Amino acid sequence: MAIDFDAIRKKLNQLSGNNSKRRAMWRPPEGETVSVRILGFTDNDGNPFKERWFYYNIGNNPGLLAPYQFGKPDPINELIQKLKDEGTKESYEMAKKLYPKMRTYAAVVVRGEESEGVKLWAFGKTVYQSLLNIMLDPDYGDITDVYEGHDVKVTCSKPPGKMYAMTEVMPRPKTTALGTKAQINEWTSNIPDLDDLYTLKSYEQLETIVNNWLTGDADEESTNGNNSTFENSRVSKPTKSTPVQQSKKKSGTTEKSFDDIDDAFADLEDDMGF
Repeated sequence: MAIDFDAIRKKLNQLSGNNSKRRAMWRPPEGETVSVRILGFTDNDGNPFKERWFYYNIGNNPGLLAPYQFGKPDPINELIQKLKDEGTKESYEMAKKLYPKMRTYAAVVVRGEESEGVKLWAFGKTVYQSLLNIMLDPDYGDITDVYEGHDVKVTCSKPPGKMYAMTEVMPRPKTTALGTKAQINEWTSNIPDLDDLYTLKSYEQLETIVNNWLTGDADEESTNGNNSTFENSRVSKPTKSTPVQQSKKKSGTTEKSFDDIDDAFADLEDDMGF
């Protein structure tokens, strides 16, 4: 059997920490404007960016990769579909908590920090749309071209009264090369592997996580003396009645209103890769 040296190299990088999130990821510093050059991923069917879908706020997990995006069985996705089939207001509120959110990733070289090599920059839908619109603008085109592309100015600021910082992107008007020929070869050959940074949990692991989360919510409702019902049902053994919980509306938040529950689910699915 032939030895897979790429697999050995990948494992060595994992063991040595070369592909650790801290070393591989970059985030724009708040209150500053930084120039970066985006390198297109070469293994993504022509899309220079990579998208990943995560489930958030399920238990104490900061983010769970959604297996359905890789064509794998997904117990959380199955629960969402059952809630959709139930078609009630309560099931919609529960599904809204479970629906995954997209994060987009770009490989970048940060100007002034070229010695750090290629980093991965994660951003949300608004920045993603801005970058795609820039690339469709004939004045800029393929900003990732290593010889005639454009650097991008990234400004991160937190407006007064806002909870989160906002990120804005603006291409520099002048085309430039990514770097010298040696740098281009070095950087394009050493783009961090996004799949090394996140672990895809097994069906059984996700099943346990979501069931524990559902049970924990049920216990919390009982402890608080809330009279709203929460039908306890395991994901692995679905019943006709899917577990739902009355949502608690937070003061000061604005919720969309829908005349038809089908329209409500359709609105959720507009932002999801189903």
